[in-house]
Amino acid sequence: MIPDTRPDRAIGLWLLTCAAMIFAMAVIGAITRLTESGLSIMEWAPFSGALPPLSEAEWDRLFALYRQIPEYLELNAGMTLDAFKTIFWWEWIHRLWGRAIGAVFALPFLWFLARGRIGRGLAPHLVAMFVLGALQGGLGWYMVASGLAGRVDVSQYRLVAHLALAVAIYAYVLWIAMGLLDPAPETRTGDASQRQRFAPERQRFAPRRLRAGLIALAGLTGLTMASGGFVAGLNAGLIYNTFPLMDGQLIPDEYAAMRPLALNLFENVATVQFNHRVLAIGTVFLVFVLWIRSRRLELAQGARLALNLVLVMALVQLGLGIATLILVVPVWLGALHQAGAMALIGLILFSIQRIRPTGAV
Repeated sequence: MIPDTRPDRAIGLWLLTCAAMIFAMAVIGAITRLTESGLSIMEWAPFSGALPPLSEAEWDRLFALYRQIPEYLELNAGMTLDAFKTIFWWEWIHRLWGRAIGAVFALPFLWFLARGRIGRGLAPHLVAMFVLGALQGGLGWYMVASGLAGRVDVSQYRLVAHLALAVAIYAYVLWIAMGLLDPAPETRTGDASQRQRFAPERQRFAPRRLRAGLIALAGLTGLTMASGGFVAGLNAGLIYNTFPLMDGQLIPDEYAAMRPLALNLFENVATVQFNHRVLAIGTVFLVFVLWIRSRRLELAQGARLALNLVLVMALVQLGLGIATLILVVPVWLGALHQAGAMALIGLILFSIQRIRPTGAV
C-alpha cells in the first residue's frame, strides 16, 4: 500500500508558491534597478517601513533625505517631488514584496509545524530557507547602504551578491518543492516489487551523464546570471549596443585596459559585457549539446518535454538578451530578460528532477 503523501503535497504546493513569489521578486528587483529606484528609501525599517508615506509632510521628509545623497546631487538635481514618488514606489513595492514572502513562508511553516506535518528530514531545509531569507533582507540593505555615500549607485559587488543569493534561494526552494510534489519511488512504496510497479518510466531510463551535464548547465547558467549582475551594476548594457560585434570588433580594445588584469572582470564595462555575451552563448551551446545527446536516449515523455522546454527557453533568453542590448535596455525588456533567466534556471532544475536516478532525492 502506498503511504499517504498528502501532507508532503500540501507543503510542496506551499513552497512552490514561495518560489513563484521569489521569481516575481527578482523581476521587481530588476525593474527597481532599471528605473534607478533602489536608493530612493534611505532608511532601514523592517516593520514601520511596511507603511507608505501617509502625509505630505512625510513625503517631504523622505524627499529631503534623498536630496542629500550623491545620486540626487550628481544625477538627479532638480528632480520634482512627483518624480521622486515614482522611483520611491518601485523601491517600496520591492521591499513590501520581500516582507510578503517572509509572511507567506513563516505563517504556513508555523501552521505545519504545530500540526506535526514537517518531518525530520524536511525541517533542516525549511530552517535553512528561513535563515537564508533573513540574510537576503540584510544583504539587500547592505547593498543599498553602499550607494548612500561616496558614489552615485550601489556597489556592483554587493548587487551581484544580492542577486546570486536570490537565485540560490529560488533554486533551493523550487528543488525541495519539486521533490515533495514528485517524490522518488522509494519514498512512496514499501518493497522492491512495488518500487518497480510504481517507478515512473523516466526513472528506469535515467542517463547519469545527461543528468551530470544538466547539473553543469545549471552552474553555467548561474554564472551567466551573475555576470549579468555585473552588467547591470556597471550599466554596461548602455554601451556597445550592437551584436555580434562590439564597436566593430569581436573583442573590444578596452577589454583588458585595467591593471591589475583581474580588475577587468569586475569593473571594466567592456570586459563585463563581453564576458556576459560569451557565457550566454556558451550556455546556449551547452543546451544544444545536451539536447542533441538526449535525442539518442530512451527517455519518458515528461523528461523529453522538460529538455525541449529548456532548449526553447534558452533560445528565447538569448534573443531577449540581444534585443535588450540593441534597444539600449528599455525597462520592460530588461525586466523580461531577468524573468527569462529565472525561468531558464527553473526549467533546468525541472529537467534534472525529471531524469533523476532511482533513489535520488
